[in-house]
Amino acid sequence: MMTPLSTGDPESIGGYTLLGRLGAGGMGVVYLGVSASGRQVAVKLAHGPLAQEEEFRTRFRQEVAAARRVSGAFTAPVVDADPDADRPWMATLYVPGLNLAEVVERDGPLNLRELRALGLGLAEALRDIHRAGLVHRDLKPRNVLMTEDGPRVIDFGISRAADNQNLTTTGRMIGTPPFMSPEQLAAPRDVTPASDVFSLGSLLVFAAVGTGPFDADSPYITGYQVVHGTPDLDGVPAALLGVVERCLDKDPAARPDLTELHRMLQALPESDVTGSATAAQSAPPERRPAAPASADAGTGTGTGAGTGAGTGRRRRTRMLLTGLGAALGVTGLVVGVGVFASDAHTTTAAESTRAASLPDGWRPWLTRLRDDVQGVPLDYDDPGCVTERSALFCGGTGFTVARIDAASGRTLWRSGTRPQGVQPIGVRDGLVYVYEDPDDTTRRVVALDAATGHRRWQRDINKSEAAVLYDGGLLTLSPDSSSFVAYGPAGRERWRAPAPAEYCTPSVLGGVPYALCSKGTEPGQAPVRLMKLEPGGLTAIAALPEKAEALGAVGGQPLFLAPQTAKDVYEAGYERPYNALLRVVPETGQVRRTPLAHPLTGAATLVDGVVYFVRSDGSVTAVSADSGRQLWRKTTDMESLSAPAVSTTYKRVYFSNRFGRLLALDSRTGAEVWRTSALADPGDKTQSYPPRVLLVQDAIVATAGDTAFSRSPDGPR
Repeated sequence: MMTPLSTGDPESIGGYTLLGRLGAGGMGVVYLGVSASGRQVAVKLAHGPLAQEEEFRTRFRQEVAAARRVSGAFTAPVVDADPDADRPWMATLYVPGLNLAEVVERDGPLNLRELRALGLGLAEALRDIHRAGLVHRDLKPRNVLMTEDGPRVIDFGISRAADNQNLTTTGRMIGTPPFMSPEQLAAPRDVTPASDVFSLGSLLVFAAVGTGPFDADSPYITGYQVVHGTPDLDGVPAALLGVVERCLDKDPAARPDLTELHRMLQALPESDVTGSATAAQSAPPERRPAAPASADAGTGTGTGAGTGAGTGRRRRTRMLLTGLGAALGVTGLVVGVGVFASDAHTTTAAESTRAASLPDGWRPWLTRLRDDVQGVPLDYDDPGCVTERSALFCGGTGFTVARIDAASGRTLWRSGTRPQGVQPIGVRDGLVYVYEDPDDTTRRVVALDAATGHRRWQRDINKSEAAVLYDGGLLTLSPDSSSFVAYGPAGRERWRAPAPAEYCTPSVLGGVPYALCSKGTEPGQAPVRLMKLEPGGLTAIAALPEKAEALGAVGGQPLFLAPQTAKDVYEAGYERPYNALLRVVPETGQVRRTPLAHPLTGAATLVDGVVYFVRSDGSVTAVSADSGRQLWRKTTDMESLSAPAVSTTYKRVYFSNRFGRLLALDSRTGAEVWRTSALADPGDKTQSYPPRVLLVQDAIVATAGDTAFSRSPDGPR
């Protein structure tokens, strides 16, 4: 829970305005801060005396480096840091939620279904941490946040990387004894990933019972118990006993690796009733849980029979891994973890029985959009895929375009010999349109036969402007910028219109060709004129404000976003606010302004009469394109989301992020339906290439880095 700033607290750190305190510990204070663009961050500021210790500074630098190594694979990255400041600090994305210790203290131990979801989420977290070459070394209840979308592992203050110096201090215990491994206590320099597995076992016992398996009156006795004692597993559900016993083996080599552990957790019963009954049969009378609550039990508390002996804690009656409030007890980095337990799937009965329309022979697949050929790269940092019915065409590192079998992911043909990173322009009437740069001064559009990949025709175009498909063909700007040119499917020029003596770019809104022109030197730098392109000339339609953003068309009428401010802001992470929708009547030039309830930021996409605003922090807002009314807003905590793909069949909105996580939201309410885990290896272009997602029939196809993959609309089941 945030508390007000105290006397002596700074008002800002590193350009972030501080709003209050989130928590404090032996190493520093954590504040809730906000950037100039409105992004909330958790700012960890080291205590002044510690900042004078060179060893602490070295450890803080290691924490920042460790956090950066793993934050790319999660959803709450390091935003900023300065380990060399007078008082070192680090800012991470703020994610609200209680920690596991607070949850158990407030609501009692978790039931079997919740333990299964928790274990699966933490196993995924450790998998990604270990793949980054780190061992966390302090996995404990207060370092696990329980958020709406699952657990998050935080605080890499004492994590160890294989290529980092190990620091020890005489007389100072590094770690939390009840959740440390035997080898961490006996030989801290020699810990391996198996140490985190031991800690995970202790944490699951705590979550299941309310106390750790080695709890004692002092940390020294606790440490002795960890190294030499037998864990107290009284009250652990019988179905979970085999898992925690394996994790808590004194011999690191005997513990399961994360792949095996994940399989063991997946095999646990998903039903609370089954888990509770199993536990009740094997537990002593004083530890037997109360009968599970009915589905409509509301918020009633459990009975005394559901408490542990002497704990005074009640059993919970509702699922705890959703809606856990907004307090954040943090001492370090917040790292996002997607739970891939089937519990996360909230599909209705009608949806679960619907047969998906998938390409013939479809199965989940993954393929690399990579073919390392020689030559000077043409890298637009814009790879991705386009589709027409069941045909799929993708562009990526090393080739211009490839046809991918949408059922299996197999590459059917490739075209191009120069390394390229750009998606196809589009596909229509049996042709795939792609770019080609034969030299530094020439750019052309090439039409390929969709079935064979053979070149059908090519035309030189403007080096700086994109080519776009409209309902009658392909619209381009001539190489010398003097005219707009439309080509038909056979490559013949259909018409040409002179371009005004100002900055103009071709655009297609609702299938109709337009030009967006301004007297500035760059697009949007001056009020924009919307001009309709027709054979032989241009017709001025309407004047639009500077920085107005074209979205598409609704009912044949072009739709734009009106900016709240046109001021240029050169700040990392800045997102321009928009406060109205502008709808243009082409016949009269009338511009109808529809105010938004409040300014919105983020990348905006128009789909089926709804404008989706996707912010860099992962929040999504849906607005009616007709009325401007906000339909719903969802904070997903998945950063770097793609533009949406909307399924009218399933009433869902799909997103991908840079690391191959897929997210499905209910298009009517914004409620999360399911999410998947990140790809094991999305390639080395995750930071360079934006993610994309589209539908081939009902199959989901997404790109992350230089990888394309396909998943079922039924989610991670």
